[in-house]
Amino acid sequence: MMFFPPSETRRRGLRSVVIVALALGGCTVGPDYQGPPDAAPIAADAAGFHRAAMAPVTASPPPARWWEALNDPLLTRLIDTALANSPTIRQVGARVREARATVVERRAGLFPQGSASALARTGMPSSIETILYDTGFDASWELDLFGAARRGVENARAQAGAQEARLADAQIQLAAEVSQTYVNLRDAQRRTALLRLSGEIEQHMLDLTRQRRTFGTASQADVERLDTQINQTLAAIAPLQAQTDQYLDEIATLLALEPGQLDVALTQPATVPLPPATVPVGDPAAMLRRRPDIREAERQLAASNAQIGQAVAQFFPTVSLVGTLGFASTQTNHLFDSDSFDYLGGPTLSWNIFNFGRTEARVREARAGNEAALAQYQNTVLSALQDAETALSRFGHQRENVARLAAAEASAARGAELTRQRQAAGTASLIDSLDTERQRTQTEQALVQAEALLTNDYISLQKALGLGWSPSDVPTMAQQSDARSNEMEN
Repeated sequence: MMFFPPSETRRRGLRSVVIVALALGGCTVGPDYQGPPDAAPIAADAAGFHRAAMAPVTASPPPARWWEALNDPLLTRLIDTALANSPTIRQVGARVREARATVVERRAGLFPQGSASALARTGMPSSIETILYDTGFDASWELDLFGAARRGVENARAQAGAQEARLADAQIQLAAEVSQTYVNLRDAQRRTALLRLSGEIEQHMLDLTRQRRTFGTASQADVERLDTQINQTLAAIAPLQAQTDQYLDEIATLLALEPGQLDVALTQPATVPLPPATVPVGDPAAMLRRRPDIREAERQLAASNAQIGQAVAQFFPTVSLVGTLGFASTQTNHLFDSDSFDYLGGPTLSWNIFNFGRTEARVREARAGNEAALAQYQNTVLSALQDAETALSRFGHQRENVARLAAAEASAARGAELTRQRQAAGTASLIDSLDTERQRTQTEQALVQAEALLTNDYISLQKALGLGWSPSDVPTMAQQSDARSNEMEN
Protein backbone atom coordinates (compact mmCIF):
# COMPACT_ATOMS: atom_id res chain seq x y z
CA MET A 1 0.00 0.00 0.00
CA MET A 2 1.20 3.58 -0.65
CA PHE A 3 0.06 6.82 0.97
CA PHE A 4 1.00 10.45 0.57
CA PRO A 5 0.22 12.47 3.71
CA PRO A 6 0.76 16.22 4.06
CA SER A 7 4.34 17.36 3.68
CA GLU A 8 5.34 17.72 7.40
CA THR A 9 3.58 14.49 8.39
CA ARG A 10 5.16 12.82 5.39
CA ARG A 11 8.65 13.83 6.43
CA ARG A 12 8.11 12.64 10.02
CA GLY A 13 6.72 9.35 8.77
CA LEU A 14 9.62 8.75 6.44
CA ARG A 15 12.09 9.51 9.22
CA SER A 16 10.29 7.04 11.49
CA VAL A 17 10.39 4.31 8.84
CA VAL A 18 14.10 4.87 8.23
CA ILE A 19 14.81 4.74 11.98
CA VAL A 20 12.87 1.49 12.30
CA ALA A 21 14.69 0.08 9.26
CA LEU A 22 18.05 0.90 10.74
CA ALA A 23 17.06 -0.59 14.08
CA LEU A 24 15.97 -3.83 12.42
CA GLY A 25 18.91 -3.89 10.00
CA GLY A 26 20.77 -6.42 12.10
CA CYS A 27 17.88 -8.88 12.24
CA THR A 28 18.62 -11.93 10.12
CA VAL A 29 16.34 -14.93 10.32
CA GLY A 30 17.51 -18.49 9.78
CA PRO A 31 20.45 -20.38 11.31
CA ASP A 32 23.87 -18.73 11.35
CA TYR A 33 26.59 -20.85 9.76
CA GLN A 34 28.83 -22.31 12.45
CA GLY A 35 31.42 -23.84 10.15
CA PRO A 36 31.80 -27.43 8.98
CA PRO A 37 31.50 -30.35 11.40
CA ASP A 38 34.52 -32.36 12.49
CA ALA A 39 34.01 -35.21 10.04
CA ALA A 40 37.31 -37.00 10.82
CA PRO A 41 38.42 -36.20 14.40
CA ILE A 42 40.98 -39.02 14.60
CA ALA A 43 42.73 -38.01 11.38
CA ALA A 44 42.61 -34.31 12.29
CA ASP A 45 44.59 -34.99 15.48
CA ALA A 46 46.97 -37.58 13.99
CA ALA A 47 50.66 -36.78 13.66
CA GLY A 48 50.88 -38.65 10.36
CA PHE A 49 49.07 -40.85 7.90
CA HIS A 50 48.19 -44.41 8.89
CA ARG A 51 49.89 -45.93 5.80
CA ALA A 52 52.89 -43.59 5.87
CA ALA A 53 55.15 -46.33 7.27
CA MET A 54 54.74 -48.31 4.04
CA ALA A 55 56.30 -45.60 1.87
CA PRO A 56 59.54 -43.55 2.03
CA VAL A 57 57.81 -40.34 3.11
CA THR A 58 58.37 -37.57 5.65
CA ALA A 59 55.97 -35.35 7.58
CA SER A 60 57.51 -32.19 6.14
CA PRO A 61 55.12 -29.78 4.35
CA PRO A 62 54.96 -30.83 0.68
CA PRO A 63 55.58 -28.32 -2.14
CA ALA A 64 52.69 -27.26 -4.36
CA ARG A 65 54.79 -27.70 -7.54
CA TRP A 66 55.54 -31.34 -6.79
CA TRP A 67 56.44 -32.16 -10.41
CA GLU A 68 59.69 -30.23 -10.10
CA ALA A 69 60.96 -33.03 -7.81
CA LEU A 70 60.91 -35.35 -10.85
CA ASN A 71 63.84 -33.34 -12.28
CA ASP A 72 62.49 -33.34 -15.83
CA PRO A 73 62.65 -29.77 -17.24
CA LEU A 74 60.62 -30.72 -20.30
CA LEU A 75 57.79 -32.05 -18.13
CA THR A 76 57.84 -28.86 -16.05
CA ARG A 77 57.51 -26.75 -19.21
CA LEU A 78 54.64 -28.91 -20.44
CA ILE A 79 52.71 -28.52 -17.17
CA ASP A 80 53.29 -24.77 -17.00
CA THR A 81 52.09 -24.41 -20.58
CA ALA A 82 49.01 -26.50 -19.90
CA LEU A 83 48.10 -24.48 -16.81
CA ALA A 84 48.48 -21.26 -18.79
CA ASN A 85 46.64 -22.31 -21.96
CA SER A 86 44.13 -25.03 -21.04
CA PRO A 87 40.55 -24.30 -22.18
CA THR A 88 39.32 -26.23 -19.14
CA ILE A 89 41.16 -23.86 -16.79
CA ARG A 90 39.84 -20.84 -18.71
CA GLN A 91 36.31 -22.23 -18.55
CA VAL A 92 36.40 -22.77 -14.79
CA GLY A 93 38.12 -19.41 -14.34
CA ALA A 94 35.28 -17.73 -16.23
CA ARG A 95 32.77 -19.39 -13.90
CA VAL A 96 34.73 -18.02 -10.94
CA ARG A 97 34.45 -14.50 -12.36
CA GLU A 98 30.77 -15.06 -13.03
CA ALA A 99 30.18 -16.17 -9.44
CA ARG A 100 32.08 -13.18 -8.09
CA ALA A 101 30.01 -10.84 -10.25
CA THR A 102 26.90 -12.41 -8.74
CA VAL A 103 28.18 -11.47 -5.28
CA VAL A 104 28.59 -7.86 -6.39
CA GLU A 105 25.08 -7.90 -7.86
CA ARG A 106 23.58 -9.32 -4.66
CA ARG A 107 25.40 -6.74 -2.53
CA ALA A 108 24.07 -3.94 -4.75
CA GLY A 109 20.55 -5.07 -3.85
CA LEU A 110 21.17 -3.93 -0.26
CA PHE A 111 21.28 -0.27 -1.32
CA PRO A 112 18.72 2.16 -2.78
CA GLN A 113 17.99 1.99 -6.48
CA GLY A 114 17.14 4.99 -8.64
CA SER A 115 16.44 6.11 -12.18
CA ALA A 116 16.00 9.37 -14.03
CA SER A 117 13.47 10.17 -16.76
CA ALA A 118 12.53 12.99 -19.09
CA LEU A 119 9.67 13.23 -21.58
CA ALA A 120 7.49 15.59 -23.55
CA ARG A 121 3.82 14.74 -23.93
CA THR A 122 1.42 16.29 -26.44
CA GLY A 123 -2.25 16.77 -25.60
CA MET A 124 -5.33 18.36 -27.21
CA PRO A 125 -7.49 19.61 -24.32
CA SER A 126 -9.33 21.98 -26.64
CA SER A 127 -8.54 23.37 -30.01
CA ILE A 128 -5.06 24.32 -28.79
CA GLU A 129 -2.27 21.79 -28.87
CA THR A 130 -0.45 21.56 -25.51
CA ILE A 131 3.02 20.08 -24.83
CA LEU A 132 3.85 19.04 -21.27
CA TYR A 133 7.53 18.76 -20.36
CA ASP A 134 8.26 16.40 -17.47
CA THR A 135 11.56 15.41 -15.89
CA GLY A 136 12.21 13.62 -12.63
CA PHE A 137 14.03 11.08 -10.51
CA ASP A 138 12.55 7.89 -9.05
CA ALA A 139 14.11 6.00 -6.13
CA SER A 140 13.25 2.84 -4.25
CA TRP A 141 14.82 0.97 -1.36
CA GLU A 142 13.68 -2.44 -0.21
CA LEU A 143 14.54 -2.59 3.46
CA ASP A 144 16.24 -5.84 4.38
CA LEU A 145 14.42 -6.05 7.71
CA PHE A 146 14.74 -9.82 8.13
CA GLY A 147 17.99 -10.49 6.31
CA ALA A 148 16.72 -12.13 3.11
CA ALA A 149 19.05 -10.02 0.96
CA ARG A 150 21.97 -10.52 3.33
CA ARG A 151 21.41 -14.27 3.24
CA GLY A 152 21.43 -13.98 -0.54
CA VAL A 153 24.83 -12.28 -0.40
CA GLU A 154 26.04 -14.98 1.99
CA ASN A 155 24.82 -17.65 -0.40
CA ALA A 156 26.49 -15.98 -3.38
CA ARG A 157 29.79 -15.64 -1.53
CA ALA A 158 29.74 -19.31 -0.60
CA GLN A 159 28.98 -20.29 -4.20
CA ALA A 160 31.87 -18.11 -5.38
CA GLY A 161 34.14 -19.88 -2.89
CA ALA A 162 32.97 -23.22 -4.26
CA GLN A 163 33.86 -22.11 -7.79
CA GLU A 164 37.30 -20.99 -6.60
CA ALA A 165 37.82 -24.47 -5.14
CA ARG A 166 36.77 -26.01 -8.46
CA LEU A 167 39.39 -23.92 -10.22
CA ALA A 168 42.07 -25.18 -7.84
CA ASP A 169 40.84 -28.76 -8.34
CA ALA A 170 40.96 -28.31 -12.13
CA GLN A 171 44.60 -27.23 -11.83
CA ILE A 172 45.41 -30.30 -9.73
CA GLN A 173 43.72 -32.65 -12.19
CA LEU A 174 45.40 -31.03 -15.20
CA ALA A 175 48.93 -31.16 -13.75
CA ALA A 176 48.44 -34.81 -12.79
CA GLU A 177 46.97 -35.75 -16.16
CA VAL A 178 49.80 -34.11 -18.11
CA SER A 179 52.37 -35.81 -15.88
CA GLN A 180 50.85 -39.28 -16.11
CA THR A 181 50.40 -39.05 -19.87
CA TYR A 182 54.01 -37.92 -20.22
CA VAL A 183 55.21 -40.83 -18.07
CA ASN A 184 53.12 -43.27 -20.13
CA LEU A 185 54.64 -41.81 -23.30
CA ARG A 186 58.21 -42.29 -22.06
CA ASP A 187 57.36 -45.80 -20.87
CA ALA A 188 55.90 -46.77 -24.25
CA GLN A 189 58.86 -45.28 -26.14
CA ARG A 190 61.42 -47.03 -23.96
CA ARG A 191 59.68 -50.40 -24.10
CA THR A 192 59.32 -50.09 -27.88
CA ALA A 193 63.08 -49.56 -28.18
CA LEU A 194 63.75 -52.58 -25.95
CA LEU A 195 61.35 -54.73 -27.97
CA ARG A 196 63.17 -53.80 -31.15
CA LEU A 197 66.46 -54.71 -29.50
CA SER A 198 64.99 -58.04 -28.42
CA GLY A 199 63.76 -58.61 -31.96
CA GLU A 200 67.23 -57.96 -33.35
CA ILE A 201 68.77 -60.41 -30.86
CA GLU A 202 66.16 -63.07 -31.62
CA GLN A 203 66.62 -62.58 -35.37
CA HIS A 204 70.34 -63.18 -34.94
CA MET A 205 69.59 -66.29 -32.90
CA LEU A 206 67.16 -67.49 -35.58
CA ASP A 207 69.74 -67.01 -38.33
CA LEU A 208 72.32 -68.99 -36.36
CA THR A 209 69.82 -71.76 -35.64
CA ARG A 210 68.94 -72.04 -39.31
CA GLN A 211 72.64 -72.42 -40.12
CA ARG A 212 72.96 -75.12 -37.47
CA ARG A 213 69.88 -76.82 -38.90
CA THR A 214 71.61 -76.91 -42.27
CA PHE A 215 74.58 -78.69 -40.71
CA GLY A 216 72.35 -81.01 -38.70
CA THR A 217 73.26 -79.61 -35.26
CA ALA A 218 69.80 -78.12 -34.62
CA SER A 219 66.31 -79.40 -35.25
CA GLN A 220 63.49 -77.84 -37.22
CA ALA A 221 61.62 -77.55 -33.92
CA ASP A 222 64.36 -75.22 -32.67
CA VAL A 223 63.91 -73.07 -35.77
CA GLU A 224 60.15 -72.94 -35.40
CA ARG A 225 60.42 -72.07 -31.70
CA LEU A 226 62.65 -69.08 -32.37
CA ASP A 227 60.56 -68.01 -35.37
CA THR A 228 57.46 -68.01 -33.17
CA GLN A 229 59.30 -66.08 -30.49
CA ILE A 230 60.51 -63.32 -32.80
CA ASN A 231 57.07 -62.85 -34.35
CA GLN A 232 55.53 -62.52 -30.90
CA THR A 233 58.14 -59.93 -29.95
CA LEU A 234 57.65 -57.88 -33.12
CA ALA A 235 53.86 -58.12 -32.81
CA ALA A 236 54.03 -56.39 -29.43
CA ILE A 237 55.60 -53.30 -31.02
CA ALA A 238 52.57 -52.17 -33.03
CA PRO A 239 50.23 -51.65 -30.01
CA LEU A 240 52.98 -49.69 -28.24
CA GLN A 241 53.41 -47.46 -31.29
CA ALA A 242 49.67 -46.81 -31.34
CA GLN A 243 49.79 -45.93 -27.65
CA THR A 244 52.73 -43.60 -28.29
CA ASP A 245 50.74 -41.70 -30.92
CA GLN A 246 47.78 -41.55 -28.54
CA TYR A 247 49.88 -40.11 -25.72
CA LEU A 248 51.42 -37.52 -28.04
CA ASP A 249 47.97 -36.36 -29.11
CA GLU A 250 46.66 -36.36 -25.54
CA ILE A 251 49.50 -34.15 -24.31
CA ALA A 252 48.97 -31.76 -27.22
CA THR A 253 45.28 -31.49 -26.43
CA LEU A 254 45.97 -30.88 -22.73
CA LEU A 255 48.26 -28.01 -23.79
CA ALA A 256 45.54 -26.56 -26.07
CA LEU A 257 47.46 -27.60 -29.17
CA GLU A 258 46.38 -29.55 -32.21
CA PRO A 259 47.36 -33.23 -32.55
CA GLY A 260 50.83 -33.60 -34.01
CA GLN A 261 52.20 -30.25 -32.86
CA LEU A 262 54.34 -31.85 -30.15
CA ASP A 263 55.65 -34.76 -32.22
CA VAL A 264 58.99 -33.10 -32.95
CA ALA A 265 59.56 -32.12 -29.32
CA LEU A 266 58.53 -35.46 -27.81
CA THR A 267 59.26 -38.14 -30.42
CA GLN A 268 62.84 -38.55 -29.25
CA PRO A 269 62.71 -41.26 -26.52
CA ALA A 270 63.79 -40.38 -23.00
CA THR A 271 63.89 -42.16 -19.67
CA VAL A 272 60.93 -42.27 -17.33
CA PRO A 273 61.33 -39.57 -14.63
CA LEU A 274 61.60 -41.09 -11.17
CA PRO A 275 60.31 -39.71 -7.84
CA PRO A 276 62.74 -38.54 -5.16
CA ALA A 277 64.17 -40.92 -2.58
CA THR A 278 61.90 -39.47 0.13
CA VAL A 279 58.61 -37.67 -0.42
CA PRO A 280 57.21 -34.99 1.95
CA VAL A 281 53.50 -35.54 2.58
CA GLY A 282 52.69 -33.41 5.64
CA ASP A 283 49.91 -34.57 7.96
CA PRO A 284 46.22 -35.46 7.52
CA ALA A 285 44.93 -32.20 9.03
CA ALA A 286 46.87 -30.10 6.52
CA MET A 287 45.69 -32.32 3.69
CA LEU A 288 42.04 -31.90 4.73
CA ARG A 289 42.44 -28.12 4.75
CA ARG A 290 44.22 -28.12 1.39
CA ARG A 291 42.13 -30.41 -0.81
CA PRO A 292 39.90 -28.32 -3.09
CA ASP A 293 37.10 -30.90 -3.23
CA ILE A 294 36.74 -30.66 0.57
CA ARG A 295 36.75 -26.87 0.43
CA GLU A 296 34.13 -26.96 -2.32
CA ALA A 297 31.91 -29.28 -0.27
CA GLU A 298 32.31 -26.98 2.74
CA ARG A 299 31.34 -23.91 0.70
CA GLN A 300 28.30 -25.74 -0.67
CA LEU A 301 27.34 -26.54 2.92
CA ALA A 302 27.60 -22.85 3.82
CA ALA A 303 25.52 -21.90 0.77
CA SER A 304 22.78 -24.36 1.69
CA ASN A 305 22.71 -22.94 5.23
CA ALA A 306 22.14 -19.44 3.82
CA GLN A 307 19.32 -20.77 1.64
CA ILE A 308 17.45 -21.74 4.80
CA GLY A 309 17.52 -18.12 5.95
CA GLN A 310 16.35 -16.96 2.53
CA ALA A 311 13.39 -19.33 2.73
CA VAL A 312 12.47 -18.41 6.34
CA ALA A 313 12.53 -14.70 5.47
CA GLN A 314 9.60 -15.25 3.12
CA PHE A 315 7.37 -15.69 6.19
CA PHE A 316 7.79 -12.00 6.97
CA PRO A 317 6.64 -8.84 5.19
CA THR A 318 8.85 -6.72 2.97
CA VAL A 319 8.89 -2.96 3.28
CA SER A 320 10.14 -0.65 0.55
CA LEU A 321 10.61 3.10 0.49
CA VAL A 322 9.61 4.60 -2.84
CA GLY A 323 9.65 8.18 -3.92
CA THR A 324 9.74 10.50 -6.89
CA LEU A 325 10.61 14.12 -7.41
CA GLY A 326 10.58 16.17 -10.56
CA PHE A 327 9.50 19.19 -12.54
CA ALA A 328 6.59 19.52 -14.94
CA SER A 329 5.60 22.51 -17.07
CA THR A 330 4.10 23.36 -20.41
CA GLN A 331 6.91 25.80 -21.08
CA THR A 332 10.55 24.85 -21.15
CA ASN A 333 11.71 28.21 -19.78
CA HIS A 334 9.63 27.62 -16.62
CA LEU A 335 10.40 23.90 -16.28
CA PHE A 336 12.70 24.29 -13.27
CA ASP A 337 10.76 27.02 -11.47
CA SER A 338 9.72 26.33 -7.88
CA ASP A 339 6.09 26.24 -8.92
CA SER A 340 6.89 23.37 -11.31
CA PHE A 341 8.50 21.22 -8.62
CA ASP A 342 6.58 18.30 -7.17
CA TYR A 343 7.45 15.25 -5.10
CA LEU A 344 5.72 12.34 -3.47
CA GLY A 345 6.75 9.16 -1.70
CA GLY A 346 6.16 6.74 1.10
CA PRO A 347 6.61 3.17 2.25
CA THR A 348 5.04 0.14 0.63
CA LEU A 349 4.26 -3.03 2.50
CA SER A 350 4.05 -6.45 0.86
CA TRP A 351 3.22 -9.64 2.72
CA ASN A 352 2.33 -12.98 1.15
CA ILE A 353 0.08 -14.04 3.98
CA PHE A 354 -1.76 -16.55 1.82
CA ASN A 355 1.43 -18.35 0.71
CA PHE A 356 2.56 -19.66 4.09
CA GLY A 357 2.04 -23.24 2.95
CA ARG A 358 4.32 -22.75 -0.03
CA THR A 359 6.85 -20.91 2.12
CA GLU A 360 6.84 -23.73 4.67
CA ALA A 361 7.53 -26.20 1.87
CA ARG A 362 10.44 -24.08 0.69
CA VAL A 363 11.88 -24.00 4.19
CA ARG A 364 11.62 -27.80 4.44
CA GLU A 365 13.23 -28.07 1.01
CA ALA A 366 16.11 -25.80 2.10
CA ARG A 367 16.65 -27.74 5.33
CA ALA A 368 16.70 -31.03 3.42
CA GLY A 369 19.22 -29.55 0.99
CA ASN A 370 21.37 -28.52 3.94
CA GLU A 371 21.25 -32.06 5.35
CA ALA A 372 22.27 -33.44 1.95
CA ALA A 373 25.16 -30.94 1.74
CA LEU A 374 26.28 -31.96 5.23
CA ALA A 375 26.29 -35.63 4.25
CA GLN A 376 28.16 -34.79 1.05
CA TYR A 377 30.79 -32.90 3.04
CA GLN A 378 31.30 -35.79 5.45
CA ASN A 379 31.54 -38.26 2.56
CA THR A 380 34.05 -36.04 0.75
CA VAL A 381 36.29 -35.85 3.83
CA LEU A 382 36.26 -39.61 4.37
CA SER A 383 36.83 -40.31 0.68
CA ALA A 384 39.78 -37.91 0.67
CA LEU A 385 41.37 -39.74 3.60
CA GLN A 386 40.85 -43.09 1.91
CA ASP A 387 42.31 -41.71 -1.31
CA ALA A 388 45.45 -40.48 0.46
CA GLU A 389 45.96 -43.65 2.50
CA THR A 390 45.46 -45.90 -0.53
CA ALA A 391 47.86 -43.80 -2.60
CA LEU A 392 50.49 -44.06 0.14
CA SER A 393 50.11 -47.83 0.31
CA ARG A 394 50.33 -48.32 -3.46
CA PHE A 395 53.35 -46.03 -3.73
CA GLY A 396 55.16 -47.86 -0.93
CA HIS A 397 54.50 -51.35 -2.29
CA GLN A 398 55.34 -50.35 -5.85
CA ARG A 399 58.66 -49.04 -4.57
CA GLU A 400 59.37 -52.51 -3.20
CA ASN A 401 58.43 -54.02 -6.57
CA VAL A 402 60.82 -51.70 -8.40
CA ALA A 403 63.62 -52.55 -5.99
CA ARG A 404 63.12 -56.28 -6.64
CA LEU A 405 63.06 -55.83 -10.41
CA ALA A 406 66.12 -53.58 -10.30
CA ALA A 407 67.96 -56.35 -8.45
CA ALA A 408 66.75 -58.88 -11.03
CA GLU A 409 67.89 -56.64 -13.90
CA ALA A 410 71.32 -56.18 -12.30
CA SER A 411 71.62 -59.96 -11.87
CA ALA A 412 70.58 -60.52 -15.49
CA ALA A 413 73.20 -57.99 -16.65
CA ARG A 414 75.90 -59.80 -14.66
CA GLY A 415 74.75 -63.12 -16.09
CA ALA A 416 74.91 -61.75 -19.66
CA GLU A 417 78.42 -60.43 -19.06
CA LEU A 418 79.58 -63.78 -17.65
CA THR A 419 78.18 -65.62 -20.67
CA ARG A 420 79.99 -63.24 -23.02
CA GLN A 421 83.20 -63.97 -21.13
CA ARG A 422 82.56 -67.72 -21.43
CA GLN A 423 81.90 -67.29 -25.14
CA ALA A 424 85.19 -65.44 -25.54
CA ALA A 425 86.91 -68.32 -23.71
CA GLY A 426 85.24 -70.87 -25.95
CA THR A 427 83.12 -72.48 -23.23
CA ALA A 428 79.78 -71.00 -24.38
CA SER A 429 78.21 -70.59 -27.79
CA LEU A 430 77.13 -67.37 -29.44
CA ILE A 431 73.52 -68.48 -29.17
CA ASP A 432 73.96 -68.92 -25.41
CA SER A 433 75.36 -65.39 -25.18
CA LEU A 434 72.53 -63.97 -27.28
CA ASP A 435 69.95 -65.79 -25.21
CA THR A 436 71.24 -64.36 -21.91
CA GLU A 437 71.27 -60.87 -23.49
CA ARG A 438 67.69 -61.39 -24.62
CA GLN A 439 66.70 -62.37 -21.07
CA ARG A 440 68.43 -59.27 -19.72
CA THR A 441 66.49 -57.11 -22.18
CA GLN A 442 63.20 -58.68 -21.11
CA THR A 443 64.04 -58.03 -17.46
CA GLU A 444 64.82 -54.40 -18.32
CA GLN A 445 61.44 -54.09 -20.02
CA ALA A 446 59.71 -55.24 -16.83
CA LEU A 447 61.79 -52.77 -14.80
CA VAL A 448 60.94 -49.84 -17.10
CA GLN A 449 57.24 -50.65 -16.88
CA ALA A 450 57.46 -50.94 -13.09
CA GLU A 451 59.27 -47.60 -12.84
CA ALA A 452 56.52 -45.98 -14.88
CA LEU A 453 53.93 -47.43 -12.51
CA LEU A 454 55.95 -46.12 -9.56
CA THR A 455 56.07 -42.59 -10.96
CA ASN A 456 52.36 -42.72 -11.76
CA ASP A 457 51.69 -43.84 -8.18
CA TYR A 458 53.80 -40.90 -7.02
CA ILE A 459 51.65 -38.58 -9.16
CA SER A 460 48.47 -40.14 -7.78
CA LEU A 461 49.79 -39.54 -4.27
CA GLN A 462 50.39 -35.85 -5.00
CA LYS A 463 46.89 -35.56 -6.40
CA ALA A 464 45.43 -37.33 -3.37
CA LEU A 465 47.25 -34.89 -1.09
CA GLY A 466 45.59 -31.99 -2.91
CA LEU A 467 48.83 -30.64 -4.39
CA GLY A 468 49.28 -28.83 -7.66
CA TRP A 469 47.83 -25.41 -6.83
CA SER A 470 48.59 -22.54 -4.46
CA PRO A 471 46.47 -19.65 -3.14
CA SER A 472 48.31 -17.26 -5.45
CA ASP A 473 46.93 -19.25 -8.40
CA VAL A 474 43.33 -18.62 -7.25
CA PRO A 475 43.08 -15.02 -5.95
CA THR A 476 40.34 -14.36 -3.44
CA MET A 477 37.68 -11.71 -3.92
CA ALA A 478 39.52 -9.45 -1.46
CA GLN A 479 42.73 -9.81 -3.46
CA GLN A 480 40.86 -8.99 -6.66
CA SER A 481 39.36 -5.90 -5.02
CA ASP A 482 42.81 -4.76 -3.87
CA ALA A 483 44.16 -5.31 -7.37
CA ARG A 484 41.38 -3.19 -8.89
CA SER A 485 42.08 -0.44 -6.34
CA ASN A 486 45.77 -0.46 -7.18
CA GLU A 487 44.97 -0.23 -10.88
CA MET A 488 42.74 2.77 -10.26
CA GLU A 489 45.40 4.47 -8.13
CA ASN A 490 48.03 3.92 -10.80
